[in-house]
Order: sequence, then structure tokens, then C-alpha cells
Amino acid sequence: MLDALLLFLIGMFAGISGSIVGLGGGFIVVPAMALLFPLMIPERIVGTSMAVLLFNSISSTIAYTRQKRIDFKAGLSFAFASMPGSFIGAYLTEGLAGKVFFVGFGCFLIFISLFLVFKPKKPLNLPLPKTVDRSFTDALGTHFEYSYNLPLGVVIAFFVGFLSSLLGIGGGSLLVPTMVLLLTFPPHIATATSMLTIFLSAIIGTGTHAYLDNVDWMKVLYLAPGAFIGGQIGAKIASKLPAVIILRILSAMMILVAIRLITR
Repeated sequence: MLDALLLFLIGMFAGISGSIVGLGGGFIVVPAMALLFPLMIPERIVGTSMAVLLFNSISSTIAYTRQKRIDFKAGLSFAFASMPGSFIGAYLTEGLAGKVFFVGFGCFLIFISLFLVFKPKKPLNLPLPKTVDRSFTDALGTHFEYSYNLPLGVVIAFFVGFLSSLLGIGGGSLLVPTMVLLLTFPPHIATATSMLTIFLSAIIGTGTHAYLDNVDWMKVLYLAPGAFIGGQIGAKIASKLPAVIILRILSAMMILVAIRLITR
């Protein structure tokens, strides 16, 4: 009973924190299960995290759809590009040794944490033509106008899908910053759109991991409801709180967790 409550709370925290900044939530679920359930092998941790991520992304996508902040054209394009990467990543997880996986995941968390805190404040001016122009208004009446290079977004999405399924992290930790910095998406639109991309990509990743018997469905049974509820809460918080404060708190937590994983 205690394990069930603990898993539910982990799922809720992952859903809230992941939805707030569009990171998914796997960066909470994977290290939490690695530290609390040391007998779980890496591929089971990753597969279980991907299944939870699927429920979290469904919840967040529903919430952001109501806010009318999802760029569906971009989200669908990026999702279709990420699906092959998700499939490949799930299969390669099978070959990761335990120590290699945890050290690699820890280093990845540190990199993402530092990048989120010290990333450039303005989009980078790449010498690439803008192939798509977008203009729309969200549910609050805020108007957004931006342009981006679709081929670059598709390439990025493929690698995001690969890492997402390989590590069970969702991919938003890479997709949101690159959408903002390289594709010049407004931050709130990038966060919302990334959740749609993650949701569609997670279907392939979860399905592949399930086929490989990498999903602990009993743990998903308790993690998923928490992640679904947390996704709704996180999407509401994201529209009201300054993202910079949230990012710094999450980054500090991720670095501490990363150090623990590396020294595991």
C-alpha cells in the first residue's frame, strides 16, 4: 500500500513538473524508480517511464488544447518525424548495461539542467530560410506570430524521438529549448506544442517497449493516474507562474538526482 501511494505521488510530481515546462516527466520517473527500486533493470525502468509519459502527455495535451496554445501543424509534423527515432531508441535500450545507463542518464540530466539555466535569452539567428509562417490567438486572447524552418524542426524531432525512447525521458527537455532558440517559437507555444509531439511519439515508444516486455504495468497502474492529474495541474500553473523560477528549481533538483545516479 505504501509503494502504491509513493508511486502515485511520484507520478503526480512528474506530471506537474513535466507539464509546466514541457519536459514530459520522465526525468523525474526514471531516477525515482532507479533509486527506489534498485533491482529494476534499465530497460524496464525506461519502458515503464515511457508508458507513464504517454498518460502524462495525453493529460497535458488536453489541457493545452483547451488553452488553444498548440500549433497542431508543427506538432504533427514533428511527431511523425520523431516516431522512427522512438522505435529505434526502444530497441537500442536492450543493449545498455546498468552502470552505463545510469551514468549516461546522470550526465544527460546535468547537461539539460545547466542548459535550461544558462541558455541564451534570445533566439539564435541561423542562416536558414523560414519555410512556415504562423499566426493565431490563444484562449486568453494573446496573439502569436512567428516563422520557422520546417526541415530543421523535422531533423531535430527525429533525434528527440530517439533519445526519448532510449532514456524514457519524453524528449521535451531537448525539443522545447530547440523550438525556442533555433526555430523561434514563443516559449508558451513551444511548451504546449511539444506535449502534442511527445504524446504521439510516446505511442510508438510505449508500444515498442511493451512488445519487448519492458513495461512494469503494475507500477504504471499507480504512476499513470498521478501523472494524468499532475499534467492537468501543471498546465494551469504554467499559464500563471514565471517560467524562469520554475526552471531554476527543477534544474537544481535534476543536478542533485544526477549526482546520485552517477554515484549509484
